[in-house]
Amino acid sequence: MHLAEINVGRLRHPIDDPRIADFADNLDRINALAERSEGFLWRLKDDSGNATHISAFDDPLVIVNLSVWESAEALHAFAYHTVHRGFVQRRTEWFAPFDGPYLALWWIAPGAWPDAAEGRRRLAHLQAVGPSAYAFHFRKLFDPAPGIEPLVEPDAAPGDVRYRSSG
Repeated sequence: MHLAEINVGRLRHPIDDPRIADFADNLDRINALAERSEGFLWRLKDDSGNATHISAFDDPLVIVNLSVWESAEALHAFAYHTVHRGFVQRRTEWFAPFDGPYLALWWIAPGAWPDAAEGRRRLAHLQAVGPSAYAFHFRKLFDPAPGIEPLVEPDAAPGDVRYRSSG
């Protein structure tokens, strides 16, 4: 199993606004660092080489990062033990507070690259029921469990969830 992650943020200004130039001007460098990092497998991108113009949400200021890693340890090492950490620490300069979780992790079969719609479902599930085998975060990791699907709609009350095997 591989680890998928979605990380979203609502920009304080459009991507080409000079007030977020430090963020926008470093996207290619940080994405290249991710791609060279041990354990990196895949990331969502368009023909420009990034995902800033992929509309995953109705709000045009919400941008998405979606990637797949060999393990939680590999993703954590990239996110918090490289120059990327400095960008995480500066997040509030460029991004407005997000209503709900902005990061979700989940296990996928090798080669089953997720799309933005799946990432949105995982975020919605995490917000509705909290961390589970279906969607979780770094503070509460779950072991890989192939074929876990939720039996709950994203607007269910926290804790109101059961799981079934899909295979």
